[in-house]
Amino acid sequence: MNRDLLTKRDKTLILIGNMITLLLGALDSTIVGTAMPKIINDLRGLEYYSWPFTAYMLGATLAIIIFGKLSDLFGRKPIFLTGIITFLAGSILCGLSQNMLQLIFFRGLQGIGGGVLISNSFIIVADMYSPRERGKYMGFLSSMFGLASVIGPSIGGLITDALNWRWVFFVNLPLGAVAIGTVVTVLPHFKGKPDAGKLDLLGIVLLISGLVPFFLVFTWAGSSYAWSSPLILFMLAISILLLTVFVLMEKRAQEPILDPDLFNNRIFSISAGANFLGNALMFCGILFMPLFVQGVIGFNATNSGMIMTPMMLGLTVASITSGQIISRTGKYKILALIGFGLTLVGFVLLAGLTAATKGSTILLYSSLMGLGAGAIIPVFNIAAQNAFSQRDLGTVTASMQFFRNMGATVGSSIFGYIVTINMTHGFKTLNFQNLPSVVTSVVTNPRILVNSGALVRVRSQIPIPFQSAFDGVVLQAKSVLAHSITTVFQVAIGVSVFALILSLFLKEIPLTHFKGPTKME
Repeated sequence: MNRDLLTKRDKTLILIGNMITLLLGALDSTIVGTAMPKIINDLRGLEYYSWPFTAYMLGATLAIIIFGKLSDLFGRKPIFLTGIITFLAGSILCGLSQNMLQLIFFRGLQGIGGGVLISNSFIIVADMYSPRERGKYMGFLSSMFGLASVIGPSIGGLITDALNWRWVFFVNLPLGAVAIGTVVTVLPHFKGKPDAGKLDLLGIVLLISGLVPFFLVFTWAGSSYAWSSPLILFMLAISILLLTVFVLMEKRAQEPILDPDLFNNRIFSISAGANFLGNALMFCGILFMPLFVQGVIGFNATNSGMIMTPMMLGLTVASITSGQIISRTGKYKILALIGFGLTLVGFVLLAGLTAATKGSTILLYSSLMGLGAGAIIPVFNIAAQNAFSQRDLGTVTASMQFFRNMGATVGSSIFGYIVTINMTHGFKTLNFQNLPSVVTSVVTNPRILVNSGALVRVRSQIPIPFQSAFDGVVLQAKSVLAHSITTVFQVAIGVSVFALILSLFLKEIPLTHFKGPTKME
C-alpha cells in the first residue's frame, strides 16, 4: 500500500488516534501524583513513595529506544498494538494492586507500554508525512506533553476524590479501546526495512542491564542515598562498564538497537544533546518554581499550580505554532535559537526572584519558560529525521525521545542535588538559640517549610515567649531556600547558554519530500 492512497480522513483519524495514545502515555506520568497520598494510605509502604514514579519512567525510557528499533524491523502496526495492549494491561493490574510492591511492578509494565506509545506516535506521523509537512503534525503531538502537565494533576485529584484512586488507572481503558480501534481499522502496516536482519538480543540485554542502574543512580542519588554512598558508586561503575560493552558490541551487530554510527552524523549528535538539555531545563522550571512560590512566597499548593499553568499552556501553544512555522517555511534552526533564547531570558529573570516578587511577575516568567520549551520540542525530532533515510526513521525518532527522557531524569537529579547541598550548608548557619531542639528539625525540613499550614501548627505549640524567635528563624530558613533555588536557576543560565551555542552548530537541511525507500504493507 502506498501512503498516497491514504485519504485525508484516514490521516486525520490516525493523527487523532496517535494524539490520544500519546496523551495516555504522557498523562500517566503526571496524573498519579495527586492520588499517591491516598494510595499510600490504602496500600501502606510510605518508604516506597517515589518508586511507582521511578518504575514508570524506567520502563518508558527503556521501551522508547528498544521498541523504536523493533518497529523498524517488524513494522509500526504490530509494535504499536503491542504497546497499547501492554499499557492497558498494566493499567488494569495497577488498579487491582493489593500492596505497594505489586503497584511498583505493574507501574513498570505500564511504563513499558507508555514508552511504546510515546515513541511510535511520533514515528507513525513521520511515516505519513514528508519532512516539510511533519512540522505542524509533530507540533500537535508535542503539545500533548504540555496538556498532560496542565490537566494531569487536576484530573488525578478529581477522580481520586469523586471515585477511588484505582480509577486513576481504570480511566485509561475507554480511551485505550478507541486507540486500538483506530489502529486496527485505519493504520496501514508501515515497514521500513524489508531486508532487516536478525534481532539484536545481546544488545537489548546489555542496554537494559546498563541503563537500569544508571537510571536508578540519578533517581536515588541525592535523595534516598548520598552521592558518595557505596551503593550509588557501585551502580554507577556497573552501569558505565555495561554501557561501554554495549557500545562495542553494537558496532558489530547486524541490526544494532542503537547504532553508534548515528552519532557520526552531526545533526543527530547535536539534536540528541539539545533534546537532553532542553528537557533538563524544562524540568528545572517545573520542579523548582512551585517550590519557590510555596516555600519562599508562601502560596498554597492550589495557587502554586496556577502559577505553573501559564508555563504549560505556553508550552502547548508554542509547540503547535513552532510546528506550523516549520511546515510553512521549511526552516527549523531559527526556532531552536529562539526557543533556547527565550529559555535563557526566563532563567535570567528567575535567578532574580525574591520573597517580595509578585505572583503576576512569576506568571510572566513562567510563560516565557513555557514558550521557549514549547518552541524547541518539534525542532530536533524533525531535524534528526530529515538527516536520515526512511528505513532508519524508527530508530532515529525513538532516540530523540530517549534523550529527552534521560535529560529529565539526569537533569532533575543534578539540579536537586545542587538545591540540597546549598540548603544543607545554609541551614547550618541558622541561629536556633533559645528555641526548643525540636524546632531545628522542623524548620530545616523542606516539606514543612513549604507548607504554611504546618508552620502555623508548629508555631502554636511553641511557648509564646519563643514565638518571635521562631518567626525569625523561619524567615532565615526561607532565605536559605530562596538562595538555594535561585542558585539552581543561575546554573540553568549556564546550561541554557551552552544549549544555545550548541544549536548554532545545527546544520539545516532543506525539508523536502520523502528520502529513501519506504514500504507500507
